[in-house]
Amino acid sequence: MAMRSNRRNVRIEWGDCDPLGIVFYPRYFAIFDVSTYYLFESVLGISSSKIHDALAFAGFPLVDARARFLIPSRFGDDLMVESTIGEFRTSSFDVVHRLTRSGELAVEGFETRVWVVRDANAPNQLKGQPIPREVKERFALA
Repeated sequence: MAMRSNRRNVRIEWGDCDPLGIVFYPRYFAIFDVSTYYLFESVLGISSSKIHDALAFAGFPLVDARARFLIPSRFGDDLMVESTIGEFRTSSFDVVHRLTRSGELAVEGFETRVWVVRDANAPNQLKGQPIPREVKERFALA
């Protein structure tokens, strides 16, 4: 099923780069993380600061992440980040991030996240919760 996506521009800053002048790879994972929240903001119309209360859940922590680095990015480069839900399952979902520079694919990122709530019997513990049907429906393209 095709899903809605979100696009945003990211300019590579000096602090994103390693001594060789290319993006230090963990910075891409920070871009992926923020982009996932922007995706949910865009599709659901709820700001990141209010999403947990509005949807009565504790968050969607990352349980798996990987990336393919195809073209190095450098200080001053402008990247387009396109983030899309790859698949929704009962309580987990995959996000695909495609970063392009001047229209050419530079990095692909893949995340698996779990929709969680606080365990009523152990408030410091999180447990998986089914993703609300309404959330899944908002992401689906008609």
